Amino acid sequence: MPEIKNLLTFKNLLIMADSPKSNVVVELYDLAITERKDDRFGRVLTNRSLNEDDLIRIAQERRTDLNATSLKSTMEILKEIAKEQIATGASVAFGLGYFNLSVNGVFYGDDFRWKPEEHSLSVRVTPTAELRNAVGSATITMRGPAPVGTAISTVTDVTSGEVNTRLTPGGGVNIIGSRIRIAGDNPANGIALINQATSEAVKVPMTSILANDPSIVTFVVPAGLAAGDYKLQVTTQFSTASILLNEPRVYLFDYVLTV
Repeated sequence: MPEIKNLLTFKNLLIMADSPKSNVVVELYDLAITERKDDRFGRVLTNRSLNEDDLIRIAQERRTDLNATSLKSTMEILKEIAKEQIATGASVAFGLGYFNLSVNGVFYGDDFRWKPEEHSLSVRVTPTAELRNAVGSATITMRGPAPVGTAISTVTDVTSGEVNTRLTPGGGVNIIGSRIRIAGDNPANGIALINQATSEAVKVPMTSILANDPSIVTFVVPAGLAAGDYKLQVTTQFSTASILLNEPRVYLFDYVLTV
């Protein structure tokens, strides 16, 4: 099939391309939840966000004979097949990861029933050695303290215990970070969950925020939140205990959280 041949050409192109050595910039943020006052956590500076169309564009810039339409249609076909096979319980190596299903929930005694309110399936993704080696070979540039104080290090779904991966409607979430306290009178301030498919922002009511400190914020996920992929956004005027910013600062957490 010409489409498959184009996709293999695309893969070989990326592997063989004479790309500049990868460099990652790390910034430091205060970690005020430990006894030490000088503890900091590092965060990789995300300098851009790319989707499939961006990757195809880059491939075309390297090889002008590649057809964007064929590449995209082939990728969509393979994604659909991979999704179909994973959903039947197959372990699938696709792209830069290995995909397989895992079971959430506990079964007690001789009760072998599957209870949708207690049990669920989730997708486990393990990066390939190829990706791990690429990341491991990157050089690191330490920038020191970040110029912007607000940052999130972890988002823990209390119901499942998962970190930086999941949200449970009606369940609690613990956010740990730096200068994340929701403060100020601007109506934009608060926590929002951004649906990655629709770009719709679901605002978390202030009454659902149970703890609101500079380094720890706890909130309850809206019970009716639709299934999908979300990013967590924090908007606040907080700077220090005695200083509020004139305008809100918006921070979008890098990880995609699945409902």
